[in-house]
Amino acid sequence: MAATRKPKLAVWKFASCDGCQLSLLDCEDELLAVAGAVEIANFPEASRAVVKGPYDISLVEGSITTPHDAERIHQVRRASGILITIGACATAGGIQALRNFRNIKELVPMVYPTPAYIETLNKSTPIADHVFVDFELRGCPISKHQLVETLCALLNGRKPNTPTYSVCLECKRRGIVCVMVAHGTPCLGPVTQAGCGAICPAYQRGCYGCFGPKETPNTAALSALWGQLGARDGDIMRAFRSFNAYAEPFRRESEAHEK
Repeated sequence: MAATRKPKLAVWKFASCDGCQLSLLDCEDELLAVAGAVEIANFPEASRAVVKGPYDISLVEGSITTPHDAERIHQVRRASGILITIGACATAGGIQALRNFRNIKELVPMVYPTPAYIETLNKSTPIADHVFVDFELRGCPISKHQLVETLCALLNGRKPNTPTYSVCLECKRRGIVCVMVAHGTPCLGPVTQAGCGAICPAYQRGCYGCFGPKETPNTAALSALWGQLGARDGDIMRAFRSFNAYAEPFRRESEAHEK
């Protein structure tokens, strides 16, 4: 009797810090189960061995920042049955998308001694701006539990069960006192998608928006509340310009407070 072929899994890197790929390696016991269910065919972070495509599932980390990567992502899309973007860089342009608010031609000479050698695009953009994406996993870095859930769901032919509600619900489930109500600490939790387990509020700090905007976020109302707490326009602008600065709701709100 012929053995059943395992689905091929590939992991691809574009402009990023590798943190989301490390989340996959950090799955530990869960990774053993995943590795037993799929053939890890292309994962340079873990192995130099490469199995030729096409691939059933591709995990893509990083944003598109160079002309070469803008071409390469189309090659990855053609070789992939299901393409999943992982992390803030791949889903929103990442921290490097801060360049999108400035003229990149002015910035390059400040960083590189020989600007003529630098070939870059004017903006850092998410993967979905270039090719069709089947599913997005948010976070900086992603949640390993959401990653395992997504892979298991796709391998079993069902829709992944990942949250679209805000971090506030995670706070309530953990019994964490609201830092804005109790301490007047500005927090992005009401407009940020859940996934981190409310790490920052658990330590009496405001949420930094690592998982990007939740479904239908009311960023204007939150900014107004921050103003009542004493935050200035510059503070609000900088708060929305972090890991997910170019995600549409965060981008619009930051620009509304730009002087």
